[in-house]
Amino acid sequence: MFTIIGLLVVIGSVIGGYVMHHGKVGVLWQPTEFIIIGGAGLGAFIVANGIGTLKASFAATLGLLKPNPFSKTAYSELLQVLYDIFQKARKDGLVGLESHIEEPEKSDIFTKYPAFSANHHAVALLADTLKVLLTGAVEDHNLAEILDIDLDQQHEANMHVPHAITTVGDAMPGFGIVAAVLGVIITMGSIGGAASEIGEKVAAALVGTFIGILLAYGIIGPIATAIQARVKAEHAYMCCIRTALLSFARGDAPMTAVEFARRNIDPHERPTFAELEQLTRKKAA
Repeated sequence: MFTIIGLLVVIGSVIGGYVMHHGKVGVLWQPTEFIIIGGAGLGAFIVANGIGTLKASFAATLGLLKPNPFSKTAYSELLQVLYDIFQKARKDGLVGLESHIEEPEKSDIFTKYPAFSANHHAVALLADTLKVLLTGAVEDHNLAEILDIDLDQQHEANMHVPHAITTVGDAMPGFGIVAAVLGVIITMGSIGGAASEIGEKVAAALVGTFIGILLAYGIIGPIATAIQARVKAEHAYMCCIRTALLSFARGDAPMTAVEFARRNIDPHERPTFAELEQLTRKKAA
């Protein structure tokens, strides 16, 4: 919702101020300029990144229309599933988790928490790490390195989309100049014509520069920044799981491991300790 509101404010302010200066909105409608700038930007994006990144970029942009999935409610649910898993391991041993981590989609623990189970990256991180602990093949002090490598690789892969969008956004003013230069070339071909005709062609050429700059700094740039913020939010969510797993691996009690995870949450999204106690008491009951 805020994404739409922000874009409407940007476009409304620019067009509104233009109209207040007695500008004619119809002059800004230059389909050929949009084709030149938009087509050049799209082509350059595909050349640099491929169709896969293009599809991922569209999906990430549409995802901004949905609420941030990593809210306080999502973190409360995460702490609950971590507590359930660690309690299960404490009672039945790591062997008791085998059915849950081998087929997470069928686990009666994971399926109780739809927000968590819908995040395939989070489920995979938790389940795969518990599998490693179950085998006993990795010592505790090496587990942190494994988790860091996993999270760094995942974060780098996720950041490819906002970086790609930022790059094409930075190129928009240049493509706007290309469109403007082409407009000037057309204008020079009509230099002997009426002054009004030449004025219209010059105005059309300048619209190209206007569109390129507006797209770069008013639309594409902010969208890329918003997607980057979502990627960082997911990384923080995954780091919360990492903290809990490391605490559990060194032998901390379930409540202690979950408390370590809670302290790793951004204060604006972090449930209070009293709320955490309430959640765990419900599970104990």
